[in-house]
Amino acid sequence: MFFLTDIGSCKHIPIFTERYISEPYFGKYSSLLDSDFQDFLAREVSLGLCEVFQNKVNSAPKLSIFNRRLIGEGSHRRLSTSIRFDKYQDSVSKLPDHYCEAIIVEKLPSGVFADPFELQDLLHRGVYMKASAFGDTNLELPSIHSNRSLVEIHMDIGSNALTGSKHGLEINIELPIHARYPPLGDCGYSRIQFGQPYLFTRCSVEGKSSNQNCIFMSTDSTAQALDNSIIVWEVPSGNKKHATTVSFFTFMSAILSALSIVLVSIRHSNFETDDNKQS
Repeated sequence: MFFLTDIGSCKHIPIFTERYISEPYFGKYSSLLDSDFQDFLAREVSLGLCEVFQNKVNSAPKLSIFNRRLIGEGSHRRLSTSIRFDKYQDSVSKLPDHYCEAIIVEKLPSGVFADPFELQDLLHRGVYMKASAFGDTNLELPSIHSNRSLVEIHMDIGSNALTGSKHGLEINIELPIHARYPPLGDCGYSRIQFGQPYLFTRCSVEGKSSNQNCIFMSTDSTAQALDNSIIVWEVPSGNKKHATTVSFFTFMSAILSALSIVLVSIRHSNFETDDNKQS
């Protein structure tokens, strides 16, 4: 999936009370599928134009990814995403006071997970406003027995962001991720490809009668994907050609170890018997 920089429409979410955009999805679906999640966003999040922005669609903020890469070595990495916050230059002087946050929804591919306890630690240290993992968060399961998961992160943009004071603001998000044990392969490693995340800007607008939550969602109609936007992680895996040999030597090692333990136990028992006779 390509991430594109044009902004669609501002959505009013009068009944959307969850802390996280993704949270209701897993109340309806048991696993993460791209088609189901896209349908969920279309049906559950995009509920209509936000009244306060209805005549000011061109003033919608724009979130764009300008750098994305993996940091670190081995099976524990950090997925770094740099985001730029911009706004259209149309006049927005008549907008009421509002507060905005940037939201990134990272759908992790099969074979990768984020540790919920690690995310909680980042929250306690104030790195993110909000952060949570949804889906299969069992840390012990190998790749072949696990389902996909996603991580939703909220970052503070600040107050009155749509009036231009935050134009050009850059946000960097580093998500700690870990590789699961991959299945056996033919080439000694498993290729894991990361797609593009969903980006949102959610603003709380203080209206005359009640507060309004408005969400701006990126679309994929006109812009071009970044050259470095597709990330591939090659995780070492067992080779099918070596499976028989490894199994044989593992079995023989287990047999020899068991025999060694039995022999040592018998010898130790004989020593104790001889000592008792001498005494």
